[in-house]
Amino acid sequence: MIKMSNLREAYGKELVALGRKEERIVVLDADLRGSTMSCYFAKEFPERFFEMGIAEQNMISTAAGLSLVGKIPFVNTFAVFATGRPYDQIRQGVALPKLNVKIVGSSCGLSDYGDGATHQSVEDIATMRSIPNMVIISPVDAVEMKKVVRAVVEYQGPVYIRINRNDLPILTDEDESFKIGKINKIADGKDITVFATGFMVYQALQARAILQDKGISVRVINVSTIKPIDVDKVKEYAKDVKGVITAEEHTIIGGLGGAICEVLSDELVKIKRVGIDDKFGQSASNYEELINYYGLTPQAIIEKAEELLN
Repeated sequence: MIKMSNLREAYGKELVALGRKEERIVVLDADLRGSTMSCYFAKEFPERFFEMGIAEQNMISTAAGLSLVGKIPFVNTFAVFATGRPYDQIRQGVALPKLNVKIVGSSCGLSDYGDGATHQSVEDIATMRSIPNMVIISPVDAVEMKKVVRAVVEYQGPVYIRINRNDLPILTDEDESFKIGKINKIADGKDITVFATGFMVYQALQARAILQDKGISVRVINVSTIKPIDVDKVKEYAKDVKGVITAEEHTIIGGLGGAICEVLSDELVKIKRVGIDDKFGQSASNYEELINYYGLTPQAIIEKAEELLN
């Protein structure tokens, strides 16, 4: 049985562990500490935790100021609010001067299934990817999540981290390295390469198993860092197959699929994208209902693979 774990829990606990070693780390939250799991840091280091209320613009501007005096601020709220409400402050006050602010968008994609479209970030990657100087990371599981937190503490500059709300399968191990700007091969194959990110890596692996029984060999790549994209490896993994698929829990416009298409625009490669087809989310009784409704499934990947090969 595959082991499940929660990325938010891993993030919150790793931030505390790093906070014990690095006194420059400070944490800000917009009245969602119990959901973002910044509550762990608040309990351990109350003097380094700032509850900003539902005032995301002020929170980003405060974080910018803290970074200017040598702090490493982690800003926390739901992904839809982290990227939408304070866009101007992120662009002008953080990205333009390349300040050392870490923006953490929790409950990304459709993972906040109960609260509907207003709380579901289906366009956050596209929004942040268009901002110069911004690094974007979408961890695949709780193990990688901890490595991401360590890496962004060491990295000097603005970073956006996208975190799923729900328990997800553990697909990586502690010994695997993580480096900002690099992608990792989860499984090899020779017919199709699937570039997937976040929850969709697991869906790609499930599709791979089914396609293998049909005689189709699929390579699965975990694209944790969406920006900067690993151009050399993307080209390497695309050149020796018959087609490429991208898979993301995000609109197909401007996200991972867009990034891969941009890299391969000069290559003779057939590409199919699996994602949300230019729609907002909606509320549901559980996460699986939304994943199925929006076609973020192994079957969707299988269909794209068969289209490429036929």
